[in-house]
Amino acid sequence: MDITEKLTYRKIFIFWGPLALTWLMMAFEQPFLIAFIARLNDAKFNLAAFGIAGSFAMIIESPIIMLMSASTALVTGRNSYRKLKKFTDLLNAGITAIQLIILIPPVFNFLVINLMGMPEDIAKLAHTALFIFLPWAASIGYRRFYQGILIRNNLTKRVTYGTFVRLVVIIIMGIILYSAGVKGAYVGAGAMSLAVFLEAIATRMMLSGTLKTLLEKDDTENSNLRLRSVAQFYFPLALTSILSLGVQPFVTFFLGRSRMAVESLAVLPVVNSLIFIFRSMGLSYQEVNIALIGKEKQNYGVLKNYAIFLGLVVTVLITALAFTPLANIWFINISGLSLELANLSYLPLKIMILIPALTVLLNFQRSSLIINGTTRPISVATAIELTAIITVLLICIVFLNLIGVVAAAIAFMTGRIASNLYLIQKQMSAVKEWNIKELLTEPVRLDSDSSEHRIIR
Repeated sequence: MDITEKLTYRKIFIFWGPLALTWLMMAFEQPFLIAFIARLNDAKFNLAAFGIAGSFAMIIESPIIMLMSASTALVTGRNSYRKLKKFTDLLNAGITAIQLIILIPPVFNFLVINLMGMPEDIAKLAHTALFIFLPWAASIGYRRFYQGILIRNNLTKRVTYGTFVRLVVIIIMGIILYSAGVKGAYVGAGAMSLAVFLEAIATRMMLSGTLKTLLEKDDTENSNLRLRSVAQFYFPLALTSILSLGVQPFVTFFLGRSRMAVESLAVLPVVNSLIFIFRSMGLSYQEVNIALIGKEKQNYGVLKNYAIFLGLVVTVLITALAFTPLANIWFINISGLSLELANLSYLPLKIMILIPALTVLLNFQRSSLIINGTTRPISVATAIELTAIITVLLICIVFLNLIGVVAAAIAFMTGRIASNLYLIQKQMSAVKEWNIKELLTEPVRLDSDSSEHRIIR
């Protein structure tokens, strides 16, 4: 039975739940590792180095983040699978080559020491950590490609199983490396790299039976699919991720020149990892809307209502933590921060309490546009967010001389609000178009001859 028929909130929860749990498990991995790093020697410097290496790793992986949405939308049979798989191979090879170039010592030292103004001892720690992160990006690329196929085939629980493998590996490796006295930045990078690599393998193994059936299916609706058309459809999505995650090096650059620079670089990953736990609920909703909207978009209303409820819930939860003694428990007892660093964390957390709800809204907006095949506004919105973040950082740090992590929190909030406001009108236009145009019932395919590269139904 088609799950999109007579969609209810219960069906949405059953479909969304495993994906939400997947993101939630991923959200807890960084706080878990930070708790180790904060309890090892030279915690402040290792937290800063781990944050720098992590920011590079994120910008390097950014082009492949949207592969899950792409495979969810496009992989319907043998031809589309092979074309998107080849596209994934090329993309993974490219981003790995970029990481190797950044790891060349003169290049890395120029970026981190000369541009960011980091001390040499922190730069050395960050360089080794980034080298340990080398398998990270390609592993994520393959994992997200295969996860999209699982989601399209209503196998979201298997996505969760793969993430459970990842979390178990992180816990085991974190304990082993911590017990061995390995430097904190290396503990984080080593555990995360190995965990994602094994998660990708587990995801591919769980797809085996479904993939065999898929390769036997001749998806005639995507018979004209070409690498060029895939690239033209995917480019705006990739640009969105690049711009979104690309903000991290800019933030690191400004924080390196801010008041209380090292402290801000040490605290920001801790605050962001806590915010990410609540954001994970919204990040998991994008593929849900794509998969459950229905051939005639008949489920838009119930999916929208679910998103509103989800946004309210995450806002209440994070507010209860940010404005109560629970914040002390998290930053001091769980994360292991010193009193100095913990005191620096409270205000940024309070400033960003609306980020999780805005993330729910953003992913609902993005998914509506992906469904409509109009992916360009998503990139424009992300560019607006990036521009707003950099502008606010410049004002707050250079002209107002605010503490770096506080300036970053204000910038993140401003950028996200600007992005959401821009997409409101674009999403409304897409929904209006659904209501007035004649809808066909063929499966999703990509029209390789269309100059606008829209999804055709």
